[in-house]
Amino acid sequence: MRTLEYTFWQDGEFFIGHLNEYPDYETQAYSKEELLENLKDLLVDLESGNVPFVRRVEELVLA
Repeated sequence: MRTLEYTFWQDGEFFIGHLNEYPDYETQAYSKEELLENLKDLLVDLESGNVPFVRRVEELVLA
């Protein structure tokens, strides 16, 4: 099982969100459940290698 953080908000009738690791790629839906399915589909697309120039957010650990 894999766990990913995501951010979402509601704007009128739409739920809008993105995966925190990929903040440049948003999706939207009419319900939160549909949004979660869209986020899963988005993750598959982003990790498939078919989307060029994918930007990611990672942590840099400094001592």
